Amino acid sequence: MPFLVSLFFGFAPMFLFAYILYWTDRYEREPKILLGAVFFWGVAIAAGGAFIINTVLGMGIYIFTGSEAATDITTASVIAPIVEETLKGIAVLIVFLVFRKEFDSILDGIVYAGITALGFAATENTYYIYNLGYLESGWEGLWFLVFVRVILVGWQHPFYTAFTGIGFAIMRMTRSGCIKYAAPLIGFSVAMFTHAFHNGLASIMSGIGGMAFGTFLDWTGWFFMFLFILWAVASDRKLLEKHLQEEYTLELITAAQYHTATSAWKQTSARTRALFNGRYKATKRFYQVCGELAHKKEQFHKMGNEKNNVEIIEKYRTELASLKDRVQV
Repeated sequence: MPFLVSLFFGFAPMFLFAYILYWTDRYEREPKILLGAVFFWGVAIAAGGAFIINTVLGMGIYIFTGSEAATDITTASVIAPIVEETLKGIAVLIVFLVFRKEFDSILDGIVYAGITALGFAATENTYYIYNLGYLESGWEGLWFLVFVRVILVGWQHPFYTAFTGIGFAIMRMTRSGCIKYAAPLIGFSVAMFTHAFHNGLASIMSGIGGMAFGTFLDWTGWFFMFLFILWAVASDRKLLEKHLQEEYTLELITAAQYHTATSAWKQTSARTRALFNGRYKATKRFYQVCGELAHKKEQFHKMGNEKNNVEIIEKYRTELASLKDRVQV
């Protein structure tokens, strides 16, 4: 029973957090199967690999130093950030390289990186809640670790790894220059630094005061990341407003459809009403294509006819025309 409780509180909140991230990508959502794959990568490959590598390297440090304190601090503040951010970052890199056409914006980078990290956190939280919570201090320890891992530091892993996603997204949307190749390295470095800073601080500070100060710093970081995500969502909306003007002029979409496509709340309302009149599937696909088309036109504007952008744009336009008369607005 205690393990099942640990498993539930390890995974259920992270599924909820993953849905919140998925929901923030209001205008051009990523394929669920791909998001499921990166979440699984975090759960099994990143978390499993990190546990093995961290343990082996930690044993090596202990053999070399003979000090448990030095081993704990070094493992937490140096080894774990490098190993864990590398393993999580590999999933983002795979999406970037193999599923490049799905990697369209800063927000996409945050979503893929964050959901990978939430999968990692689900496994790590289960381990901490059961092994360091229940096995060491019984039910009281279990509930305390649930509070710490879910409420106090629940968003930490996606916060770190988001910087890696942002770096790859900048590279994706930049045609040339030093910043194109420096961005992923800078993003990955910031991910490791913020992770190392958090772990190092937690290693040297103790008690309620230390926990309160660490939580204040963590939540401050989350707050600024939240503001950055709001900016990214607003940028996506402006991108749709800019690039769908042409489709409205060509009468591929109506004025009402244009205004709905460029408003997250109107899209939500339209999809909800479509549930009751048999238009949900067409409506959902229509507004998804609007988002895909706008991002593809932005790529064409910045990158030229990379990976047959012109042909893809025309394909989306044809699909919009075929759906136009079956859409809820």
